Amino acid sequence: MSAKSELRIGVIGAGGRGGLARFAHKPEQGSRVVACVDVDPKAFDLCRERYGADIFTTADYREMLARTDMDAVFVTSPDFLHEEHALAALAAGKHVYLEKPMTITIAGCDRVLRAAFERGLKLFCGHNMRHMLFVRKMRELIRQGAIGEPRAGWCRHFVGYGGDAYFKDWHAERKYGTGLLLQKGAHDIDVLHWLCGGYSRRVTAMGNLSVYNRVTDRRQPADPPERGWHTKNWPPLTQKGLNPVIDVEDLSMMLMNLDNGVLCSYEQCHYTPDGWRNYTIIGTEGRIENLSESSVRLFNKCSWGWDLKPDHASLFQDFDASVTSGEGHGGSDSRIVDEFVRYVREGGKIAVSAIAAREAVAAGCQATESLRNNAMPMDVPPVNPEIRAYFDRDLES
Repeated sequence: MSAKSELRIGVIGAGGRGGLARFAHKPEQGSRVVACVDVDPKAFDLCRERYGADIFTTADYREMLARTDMDAVFVTSPDFLHEEHALAALAAGKHVYLEKPMTITIAGCDRVLRAAFERGLKLFCGHNMRHMLFVRKMRELIRQGAIGEPRAGWCRHFVGYGGDAYFKDWHAERKYGTGLLLQKGAHDIDVLHWLCGGYSRRVTAMGNLSVYNRVTDRRQPADPPERGWHTKNWPPLTQKGLNPVIDVEDLSMMLMNLDNGVLCSYEQCHYTPDGWRNYTIIGTEGRIENLSESSVRLFNKCSWGWDLKPDHASLFQDFDASVTSGEGHGGSDSRIVDEFVRYVREGGKIAVSAIAAREAVAAGCQATESLRNNAMPMDVPPVNPEIRAYFDRDLES
């Protein structure tokens, strides 16, 4: 579309994660949210506050998509509805911002990719960690050769809020999300792929449900789940009001063989006392890791033990606090939405990748299949080459 025309946007799933769209509502800069969909009418009060009293609201996404005054749609509904909603938006000729994970199956991802490809539309996926400053700093240093050639990577994800966030609602059931190795792990798998410069082609995994299945305090199916994360809900076995059905793993360990020969591992635990991620990438000339979301440490001098002398390790803490606080996800939400709006209006290169989003889902799905089948190694099917070329043309080099 013309950069001079106004970008008019609809939101499917306006409550919860749908709040992302507020970063796209900039009428003075040529983008406006004009319609919102949600099954909970309470969400519309906030929509009217954010976007104006005349905002169009409906519980039926088909009614919104029938409008002819929209150019793009945010799909921020629950994971198990991503495929249905994205396909409908693309069929209506709208460009799509699709929250992660792209869908909950490999086949679903491939259907969404093909729909965008066949209609020549933009499909933009919400892997906001590619806009987190510490991730970008790690990628920048790796690409500059600070650790030589990457050969190994791993991520430890301590999900201290896991009981509150993933075991009190639909996330706890396989039929709605496949598993947390996919649902929660999609971000981390994507970051490992991005930092290491390849995609998983074979995976194996182990995991189990060993803590939250022992919690007997469950809410009734008709009762709404408790919302919010609370440090008072500790230790994990004292949790209350968990989902009536829990059949996803609370501990997962995954091994990944990438197409460029790099080996990676990913560990995810939902009952740790702390909540943060630690990435480590090892190359032929050094190692790089993050110690938080505001610090990255580079080791490229030989030493024994945990040596913090400047000639052995460099600490990078140059992240601007003004853009990492107050917005959630370290300020990456506003940056990724800005990129989407610019991409739809003007084109150009983007950091996020629909192909990478699909590859994260594919690796997570196959690893979940592996851990539920005695750690059986699983191959990850590649994307159709023609479709991959269509999406990769807009990806940053």
